[in-house]
This record gives sequence, C-alpha cells and structure tokens, in this order.
Amino acid sequence: MDKVESITSTLRGLIKAVFFLFYLSVYVITSLFIAATTRDRSKRRRRFSANASRYCGLIARNALGIKLTVINKPAAKHAGSLLVANHMGFVDILLLAGIEPMSFITSNEMRETPLLGPITELAGCFYVERRSRTKILGEMKRLADSLKDGLNIVLYPEATSTNGEKVLPFKRTLMMAASEAGVPVQPVVINFTSINGEAFNTRWRDAVCWYGDATFVEYFWKTLRLKSVTAEIEYLEILHAKPEDERGALADKAHAMISAKFVPVQQVPPAAEQLPTDLETDPT
Repeated sequence: MDKVESITSTLRGLIKAVFFLFYLSVYVITSLFIAATTRDRSKRRRRFSANASRYCGLIARNALGIKLTVINKPAAKHAGSLLVANHMGFVDILLLAGIEPMSFITSNEMRETPLLGPITELAGCFYVERRSRTKILGEMKRLADSLKDGLNIVLYPEATSTNGEKVLPFKRTLMMAASEAGVPVQPVVINFTSINGEAFNTRWRDAVCWYGDATFVEYFWKTLRLKSVTAEIEYLEILHAKPEDERGALADKAHAMISAKFVPVQQVPPAAEQLPTDLETDPT
C-alpha cells in the first residue's frame, strides 16, 4: 500500500509541476514583455505586480490546488498602504499575491538566488539590506516615496519564514515607512487550516513551511505532492501612525493583533510525526 501511495503521490507531484512550470513560463514571458515596453519605473513596477498577482493566483488555485478563504477584505481600496503579515514560506506568498496586485519587500540575498532572484525581480519586488542601519534607513525613504505614489507594498516584519509554531517579534524600522508616507498599515494573518484532510500539524508542516536548512527544491517538491491544502487570510483592523509616534508602537500593535489570530501548528506524537513514504522521496 505504501508503494502505491508513493507512486500516486509522485505522479501527482509531477502533474502539478507541469502546470506550475507552464504558468511560470507564461508569467516570465509576459513580464519580459512588460519590461521591454514600459520605460517609466513606477508604471513598470505596477504592471509587474499586477501580472504577478494574476499568475500567483493561477498557480495557487490551478497548479497547487489550494483552497483559500479571504476574510474581512476591505471593500474600499486605499491608494497606497503597507500590508504586514506573518510568513511561513513560498506558499503563503502565492496566496497573498494572488488576492490583488502588491509589491513585496524581500532581501538582497533573494535577489542573488538562482531562479528565485529573477522571478522576484519580474514581480516588482523591493530589495533591502536589513543588516546595515545606514542602508535600511535609505530603503525606508524609498518605500515611503512609493507608498506616497499609491503603491500597495507587503512587508513580512518577522524578516524570515518560520516553522509555524509562533509569530516571531517584528522588526520595526521598515514599518515606519507607512507613518512617513502618511498611509495606513493593514495587518493580515495567514493560517493553514488543513493539509491532506488533517488539521495543520507537524506531520505536514514541512510541506508548507520553508525554514531551517531545507532547500527550495526539497520544500516545494513536498508541496507539489500534497493531496489538499486549505488556508485562510484574514484582514484585521487598519492601523494609522504618525511620524512622531514611538518607533516600536506600531510594530508591537500589529504583532499583537496578528499573534492573537494566528493558529499555530499542532504538535503530533514523535511516532506519528514521521511523514508517510509518499512524501519522503526527493526527485533529485
């Protein structure tokens, strides 16, 4: 039976991989067309993010088969807002980006990563150097200018992806871009509600959470082989801040709101935590 499940799971993963590569290829082609035909940097970033939103949604729904419920999304759109959310891996980026056009903040290291670097650049991402205080203050000003220009930007203030056990403390500096620009902060909580018909637990965690020393190929292959994933994204109360407010107050408030709504991964007994054979095989 385990062998049958392993074969079935591998076939499922391969079929999903074909759909993923198809959508990814069309995304790259359309993004390159945008790059070649749009000279204005701001307009090009907007077109990039709109194109990425379309294909992230298609990949999440059609290639990966993820069912997403969006809760309390504001009916009225703000002309420029900073959306902050918890972060567990590549999957939640696809889900969030697929809701509406947004530009994501990521690290300079991501820009230099093979495959993912060019993909994120064609999505209109902002790259920041968090380890340099001098540089990050300059990046904050650049983000504030883009927010003033009406761009919707996503920040993962944990500054890393997690294992789903808790929401890590928020880094504060980049969140101040919202107060500098005079735009609202939209806290959002991302939860996985079920995987393969079970509650989000440590048995399946590594198929949706990308953390530790796992390579992207190892992580995403497990994602592709899953039978089913359901998730929720909930928009929380909008926050407003002024430049004169205490620097950490906004980050602490957003963290408290997201943590209160976050449903951590359920622990399963060690004996039951071992993944079935059908998810242990690495195609490489």
